[in-house]
Amino acid sequence: MGQFDFLMDFLAGGISGAIAKTCTAPIERVKLIIQTQDANPRIISGEVPRYTGIGNCFTRVYSEQGLRAFWAGNGVNIIRYFPTQAFNFAFKDTIKALFPKYNAKDDFGKFFAVNVASGGLAGAGSLCIVYPLDYARTRLASDVGAGKKQFNGLVDCLTKTAKGPKGFLSLYNGFGVSVVGIIPFRGAYFGVNDTLNGLNPFQKERSVRGIASKFLCAQTAAICAAYVSYPFDTVRRRLQMQSEKPKADWKYSGTMNCFSTIVAEEGATALFKGAGANALRTVGSALVLVLYGEIQKILKA
Repeated sequence: MGQFDFLMDFLAGGISGAIAKTCTAPIERVKLIIQTQDANPRIISGEVPRYTGIGNCFTRVYSEQGLRAFWAGNGVNIIRYFPTQAFNFAFKDTIKALFPKYNAKDDFGKFFAVNVASGGLAGAGSLCIVYPLDYARTRLASDVGAGKKQFNGLVDCLTKTAKGPKGFLSLYNGFGVSVVGIIPFRGAYFGVNDTLNGLNPFQKERSVRGIASKFLCAQTAAICAAYVSYPFDTVRRRLQMQSEKPKADWKYSGTMNCFSTIVAEEGATALFKGAGANALRTVGSALVLVLYGEIQKILKA
């Protein structure tokens, strides 16, 4: 793959990601609030009442913080998501080119394995680069209630956290489980999508039927990826919620302790808190995959 093709993949991935994230920002914020509320000090202390579900969360965020609050941190999310998606797609195609090519109809097993491997490696590689921004997105989006905000923006969040017990590495709290989780997520996300598109007889059509079939493939891939990796995502978000605190105030001592504590105190289903909102959010993920292909065609025309 030449430098021009890599640049086109980078731009197509970033633009499609920014558009999709802006469209689904309200759903994503609700998902993050529900997912992290059991590790949020203001909710644990009773200062802010618990959110009882998706509808309750939407209603309270609107009444307490206003309509614009649903897009709080969206600028940071785009800053984070542009390089994340761009590197994911660019690395995926670059890494995929290093593997032997297999035909989906003649050698389905190897074709699927290559797609999963290239997608997983691309996701893990991009995460190393953008993890501090991912952390900041979690903290800014989970700032609840009508009172004073804990952080005054991206720079304030990163600065305060970097002064935590582990210094700069505080920004990478939960990184280990993120890497473990990103491999099945990206593997399923790209692998299932590429595999279904390889079997899609309307893949090359630019008609409504062609775009609809690609969206269906992408939506299936996004839902599969979301549920496969969701417990890992819950654990990393919980670990991120305590990054700037002294270790004596940490609720979870590490990844395995976080898994076991959540299951023991809240039940195994707690690992999937917010999964309903996340399923709705996968529409955005599917939109990313479809937009990426269409934008890539325009840029390379």
